[in-house]
Amino acid sequence: MGIKLAKTAGFCMGVKRAVDIVLDLARQKGHGTIYTYGPLIHNPQTIELLRKRGVVPIGSLDEIDSPPAGAAMIIRAHGVSPAERRKIREKGLRIIDATCPRVGRVQAIIRKHAAAGCTILIAGDREHPEVNGLLGFAGEAGIVLGSPEEVAGLPELQKVCVVAQTTQSMEEYADICRRIRDRFPAAVVFDTICDSTEQRQREIKALAAETDAVFVVGGRNSANTRRLAELADLQGRPTFHIETDEELDAIDIEPYRRIGVSAGASTPNWIIDRVVDHLTARRGRKEELLRQLFKVWVFAVRTDLYSAAGAGCLSLAAILLQGLPVNLLHILTASLYVFAMHVLNRFINRRASSISSFREESYLLHEKLYVTLAIVSMVLALSASLAAGLAPFALLFVLSLLGLLYNASLLPRGWRFQSLKDIPGSKNIVTAIAWGAVTAFLPRIEAGPLPVAGFTVAFVFTAGIVFIRSALSDILDIQSDRLIGRETLPVLIGERKTFLLLQAISGLLFVLLMAAFPCGWSTSVGFALLTAVFYIWICFKLYDRRSGFSGVVLEGLLESSYLIAGASALVWWIAVRGMTT
Repeated sequence: MGIKLAKTAGFCMGVKRAVDIVLDLARQKGHGTIYTYGPLIHNPQTIELLRKRGVVPIGSLDEIDSPPAGAAMIIRAHGVSPAERRKIREKGLRIIDATCPRVGRVQAIIRKHAAAGCTILIAGDREHPEVNGLLGFAGEAGIVLGSPEEVAGLPELQKVCVVAQTTQSMEEYADICRRIRDRFPAAVVFDTICDSTEQRQREIKALAAETDAVFVVGGRNSANTRRLAELADLQGRPTFHIETDEELDAIDIEPYRRIGVSAGASTPNWIIDRVVDHLTARRGRKEELLRQLFKVWVFAVRTDLYSAAGAGCLSLAAILLQGLPVNLLHILTASLYVFAMHVLNRFINRRASSISSFREESYLLHEKLYVTLAIVSMVLALSASLAAGLAPFALLFVLSLLGLLYNASLLPRGWRFQSLKDIPGSKNIVTAIAWGAVTAFLPRIEAGPLPVAGFTVAFVFTAGIVFIRSALSDILDIQSDRLIGRETLPVLIGERKTFLLLQAISGLLFVLLMAAFPCGWSTSVGFALLTAVFYIWICFKLYDRRSGFSGVVLEGLLESSYLIAGASALVWWIAVRGMTT
């Protein structure tokens, strides 16, 4: 069974812009109460998360008796009528306009042509807030057409201007326009359907044509999501409109070999990922070996065993890069330490990591088992480091203490940062340093005096590749991180700047590895490690989710760079030894 995720699934430009505006305001100190005029987006799960950030949706201004000082009203992407905007001002609220620019364009068209004496015909849903707002710009000259059949009931009109709700069905609008032109040949018709809407509708048809069933994810009160489900159903495919992955338990997916997944413009990535991951986990029982291996791989990624294996591979790469004798205790120490710290940190930072995480269900179901395994792993890691020598043990002990201090509340109450983990962007740096220390520094200190050049190359490579993986993962999770208020590097400086930074770091790693052996800084294994850099460049193509992969698959692909580094270094080392003996 194959699962194909639509490339257009998730937030559209207008929704993303509105959410970003609200979250930027929520981050500001002393911003005052934040109201949204109606739910910011048609997704109940996201609205609940926003409520926890102090963003209060209201259905009517009457719900606010006396707004507190500094309170702001967010006009959501659907927009509001001029009359409603005046009422908000009269209420004493400052207005933050998050109207979608494409909706704003339709408003401008209506205002201009209504002033010129045109009757404004609006194709759309009478109950939709966007249409209500558009009617306000038309005044008494506005008429809503809910279907092509309603054109015949129009009175005789002299000057006609036709627009559509931005999420209207393309076929239905085309039919409405055709009938209007038949009755009113001089009508001025504007194509106001959002290009994102058009793309989604085209893609859902293609998706339905090449799959056995289609799942459309999004709020049931979302017009554009419902329309996607209707279009898929019209293609003759079994179609399921769901809001969350929990609804999948009641659906028998076994009859379907190929499943398509799409989502409305108000559906966040973390909800889409959960649906795809749930479908992946329920693949048919009678599968070939390759699919069974894929399930094992997903299990390893989901349980952090893959990260642990990756740490061991990076340790091997760092050892060979420095020309040190291979000591399995160092490799084992790195794997056990990384597994223990990852698991413990996930439970310590549960509030920050639960949303959007494909690991959440497994961690919640087996909490005691995970914690027990993490503690045992830490004890074994310390024991393995002690067996390797006092210096490795001392280093690992210090790293473990620093890991705990990183999450501890060390600063006075009332300060913006209660702990080191609250410092924006610190997670990526600290994670990279910790991995670099346990994979490159730990085997070096046990070997004796520290050659600065060789160690530096190994440390920079391992820390750099971990930093890239960590920040790329945060780019994928930026929606959920912003919703819960976690200030990762992409949240702090933006996706594009983060991506450019990671490209620059990968370029520096490439140059370093190319120069290390000729300059006498490290062994020739550096050439083999270039494969990991090439692989990272491939991963850059997947970073913005246009790949259609789910969260667990993307995370696994990113972490595979560690295993590629270890495998490449080992093969090169064996080949070189074979040629010299």
